[in-house]
Amino acid sequence: MGAVSYSYFAEFYDALTLNAGYDKRADMLMEIFARHEHEPGLTLDLACGTGSLTLELSRRGVDIFGADASSEMLSVAQQKFAEDGRQTLFLCQKMQELELYGSINTCICTLDSINHLSSSADVVKTFRRVAEYLDDDGLFVFDCNTVYKHKVILGDNCYIYDMEGVFCAWQNNYIEHNNRVIITLDFFEPEGRLYKRSSEQFSERAYTRAQMKEMLEQAGLYIEAVYDENYLAEPKDDSQREIYVVRKILS
Repeated sequence: MGAVSYSYFAEFYDALTLNAGYDKRADMLMEIFARHEHEPGLTLDLACGTGSLTLELSRRGVDIFGADASSEMLSVAQQKFAEDGRQTLFLCQKMQELELYGSINTCICTLDSINHLSSSADVVKTFRRVAEYLDDDGLFVFDCNTVYKHKVILGDNCYIYDMEGVFCAWQNNYIEHNNRVIITLDFFEPEGRLYKRSSEQFSERAYTRAQMKEMLEQAGLYIEAVYDENYLAEPKDDSQREIYVVRKILS
């Protein structure tokens, strides 16, 4: 697949992720920082999307800025901060091409953004870019959909979302040999007695923990802990999303 701008997805992203619980996610991240005795310091929200989690962490006193490849997503994020009377920096950059002006003490990357990188080479590139800018005592926290979720939960299933102002048909096509799911979204917006249709297609790829460990080590990073997203405990065989807590390998 080529580059995806998420131009239509950006418009409806917040409506489709109402159950994401950004306030609870922010609290969970703060708990992870406390568990690992880490002061967030300057924090990057990598692949921040429409900035909902960025905003929640800013409200909790975290010195945070965001980066995302979609200018449409970032436009929504900037509006959210403005409406909340806050300011921060948003960078329009791909994860694997991240360029910062200085170092960061924390990087977060949530809601399976790493899964959107369809090749292991791009995952390693992203990890290397994070490692390049992460302080020696810094912390990298990211989550990923599991192979179980891609195979069993997403699979070849279809979902319908009937929301105010838009009707969405979500279709999955699972490719087993690389645990990849091709996702097609069709949006139908009412215009008088007719409907306007727009479509978006992207893919997500799941990696085993062994694959993730190898890719992190290639980038000079090591896993300090892995948690089940829902319990902040040891992941189970049927965990749908795992949280990785990562630090730099120091010589």
